[in-house]
Amino acid sequence: MEFEALLADFGYAALFLAFCLGIVGLPIPNEVVVMSGGAVSSEGLLLPVPAFLMAFGGICCGLTVGFVIGRYVGLPILKRFSARGPKFEKNIERAQQLVGKYGSAALLFTYFIPFLRNLMPYVVGANAMKYRTFALYAYTGAFLWTAIFFLVGYFTGSNVAWEAWE
Repeated sequence: MEFEALLADFGYAALFLAFCLGIVGLPIPNEVVVMSGGAVSSEGLLLPVPAFLMAFGGICCGLTVGFVIGRYVGLPILKRFSARGPKFEKNIERAQQLVGKYGSAALLFTYFIPFLRNLMPYVVGANAMKYRTFALYAYTGAFLWTAIFFLVGYFTGSNVAWEAWE
Protein backbone atom coordinates (compact mmCIF):
# COMPACT_ATOMS: atom_id res chain seq x y z
CA MET A 1 0.00 0.00 0.00
CA GLU A 2 1.34 3.43 -0.92
CA PHE A 3 1.87 6.05 1.77
CA GLU A 4 -0.65 8.32 0.02
CA ALA A 5 -3.30 5.66 0.58
CA LEU A 6 -2.21 5.27 4.20
CA LEU A 7 -2.59 9.01 4.69
CA ALA A 8 -6.01 8.92 3.07
CA ASP A 9 -7.14 5.99 5.24
CA PHE A 10 -5.48 6.78 8.56
CA GLY A 11 -4.75 10.52 8.27
CA TYR A 12 -2.99 12.06 11.22
CA ALA A 13 -2.29 8.72 12.88
CA ALA A 14 -0.31 7.59 9.81
CA LEU A 15 1.99 10.61 10.15
CA PHE A 16 2.48 10.04 13.85
CA LEU A 17 3.17 6.30 13.50
CA ALA A 18 5.51 6.73 10.53
CA PHE A 19 7.87 8.71 12.74
CA CYS A 20 7.44 6.60 15.84
CA LEU A 21 8.43 3.58 13.74
CA GLY A 22 11.17 5.53 11.98
CA ILE A 23 13.39 5.08 15.01
CA VAL A 24 13.49 1.33 14.34
CA GLY A 25 14.44 1.81 10.73
CA LEU A 26 11.18 2.10 8.77
CA PRO A 27 12.40 1.96 5.14
CA ILE A 28 10.78 5.24 4.12
CA PRO A 29 12.84 8.43 3.94
CA ASN A 30 11.65 10.76 6.71
CA GLU A 31 11.92 13.77 4.41
CA VAL A 32 9.44 12.21 2.00
CA VAL A 33 6.98 11.42 4.78
CA VAL A 34 7.01 14.99 6.09
CA MET A 35 6.75 16.46 2.58
CA SER A 36 3.86 14.10 1.90
CA GLY A 37 2.10 15.37 5.02
CA GLY A 38 2.54 18.92 3.75
CA ALA A 39 1.38 17.94 0.26
CA VAL A 40 -1.84 16.28 1.42
CA SER A 41 -2.47 19.29 3.66
CA SER A 42 -2.17 21.62 0.69
CA GLU A 43 -4.67 19.44 -1.18
CA GLY A 44 -7.15 19.65 1.71
CA LEU A 45 -6.97 15.98 2.72
CA LEU A 46 -5.58 16.94 6.14
CA LEU A 47 -5.59 20.21 8.04
CA PRO A 48 -2.09 21.74 8.03
CA VAL A 49 -1.65 22.50 11.74
CA PRO A 50 -2.80 19.11 13.09
CA ALA A 51 -0.84 17.31 10.35
CA PHE A 52 2.32 19.23 11.26
CA LEU A 53 1.77 18.61 14.97
CA MET A 54 1.26 14.87 14.40
CA ALA A 55 4.44 14.65 12.32
CA PHE A 56 6.41 16.61 14.91
CA GLY A 57 4.86 14.63 17.78
CA GLY A 58 5.76 11.35 16.10
CA ILE A 59 9.32 12.54 15.61
CA CYS A 60 9.56 13.56 19.27
CA CYS A 61 8.15 10.20 20.31
CA GLY A 62 10.72 8.35 18.19
CA LEU A 63 13.57 10.51 19.50
CA THR A 64 12.46 9.93 23.08
CA VAL A 65 12.25 6.15 22.61
CA GLY A 66 15.80 6.16 21.25
CA PHE A 67 17.01 8.29 24.16
CA VAL A 68 15.34 6.04 26.76
CA ILE A 69 16.73 2.88 25.15
CA GLY A 70 20.19 4.45 25.05
CA ARG A 71 19.86 5.61 28.64
CA TYR A 72 18.73 2.32 30.14
CA VAL A 73 20.32 -0.21 27.80
CA GLY A 74 23.32 2.00 27.10
CA LEU A 75 26.46 0.78 25.48
CA PRO A 76 25.22 -2.76 24.71
CA ILE A 77 22.73 -1.34 22.20
CA LEU A 78 25.49 0.73 20.58
CA LYS A 79 27.76 -2.31 20.43
CA ARG A 80 24.93 -4.23 18.79
CA PHE A 81 24.72 -1.53 16.11
CA SER A 82 28.52 -1.69 15.73
CA ALA A 83 28.35 -5.43 15.16
CA ARG A 84 26.34 -4.79 11.99
CA GLY A 85 29.44 -3.60 10.21
CA PRO A 86 32.02 -0.87 9.87
CA LYS A 87 29.48 1.67 8.61
CA PHE A 88 27.51 1.51 11.85
CA GLU A 89 30.66 1.65 13.96
CA LYS A 90 31.92 4.62 11.96
CA ASN A 91 28.60 6.46 12.44
CA ILE A 92 28.58 5.75 16.18
CA GLU A 93 32.10 7.15 16.43
CA ARG A 94 31.07 10.14 14.35
CA ALA A 95 28.06 10.81 16.60
CA GLN A 96 30.22 10.57 19.72
CA GLN A 97 32.80 12.92 18.18
CA LEU A 98 30.11 15.47 17.33
CA VAL A 99 28.77 15.36 20.88
CA GLY A 100 32.34 15.68 22.19
CA LYS A 101 33.04 18.66 19.95
CA TYR A 102 29.71 20.52 20.03
CA GLY A 103 28.10 19.14 23.18
CA SER A 104 24.33 19.30 23.39
CA ALA A 105 24.18 21.63 20.37
CA ALA A 106 25.05 18.63 18.17
CA LEU A 107 21.43 17.56 18.59
CA LEU A 108 20.30 20.74 16.82
CA PHE A 109 21.97 19.96 13.51
CA THR A 110 22.36 16.19 13.44
CA TYR A 111 18.67 15.79 12.70
CA PHE A 112 19.56 17.14 9.26
CA ILE A 113 22.05 14.29 8.70
CA PRO A 114 20.47 10.99 7.60
CA PHE A 115 21.12 8.03 9.89
CA LEU A 116 22.73 10.25 12.54
CA ARG A 117 19.27 11.62 13.31
CA ASN A 118 18.24 8.08 14.31
CA LEU A 119 21.47 7.19 16.07
CA MET A 120 22.10 10.36 18.09
CA PRO A 121 19.35 9.77 20.73
CA TYR A 122 20.89 6.37 21.55
CA VAL A 123 24.36 7.91 21.84
CA VAL A 124 23.40 10.82 24.10
CA GLY A 125 21.20 8.55 26.19
CA ALA A 126 24.07 6.07 26.62
CA ASN A 127 26.32 8.98 27.58
CA ALA A 128 23.86 9.93 30.37
CA MET A 129 22.78 13.32 29.00
CA LYS A 130 20.04 14.80 31.16
CA TYR A 131 16.59 14.42 29.63
CA ARG A 132 15.86 18.14 29.98
CA THR A 133 18.97 18.99 27.93
CA PHE A 134 18.16 16.29 25.39
CA ALA A 135 14.58 17.52 25.01
CA LEU A 136 15.57 21.15 24.58
CA TYR A 137 18.08 20.53 21.80
CA ALA A 138 16.63 17.46 20.09
CA TYR A 139 13.07 18.74 19.92
CA THR A 140 14.20 22.18 18.74
CA GLY A 141 16.24 20.65 15.92
CA ALA A 142 13.40 18.30 15.03
CA PHE A 143 10.92 21.19 14.99
CA LEU A 144 13.07 23.17 12.55
CA TRP A 145 13.65 20.13 10.35
CA THR A 146 9.95 19.22 10.33
CA ALA A 147 8.89 22.79 9.55
CA ILE A 148 11.26 23.03 6.58
CA PHE A 149 10.20 19.77 4.94
CA PHE A 150 6.52 20.17 5.78
CA LEU A 151 6.51 23.63 4.16
CA VAL A 152 8.36 22.32 1.10
CA GLY A 153 5.67 19.65 0.72
CA TYR A 154 2.88 22.12 1.39
CA PHE A 155 4.03 24.69 -1.17
CA THR A 156 5.10 22.24 -3.86
CA GLY A 157 2.12 19.97 -3.31
CA SER A 158 1.99 16.59 -4.90
CA ASN A 159 4.49 17.61 -7.59
CA VAL A 160 7.44 16.82 -5.34
CA ALA A 161 6.22 14.52 -2.59
CA TRP A 162 4.52 11.83 -4.66
CA GLU A 163 7.26 11.72 -7.31
CA ALA A 164 9.69 10.67 -4.60
CA TRP A 165 7.55 7.55 -4.04
CA GLU A 166 7.69 6.42 -7.65
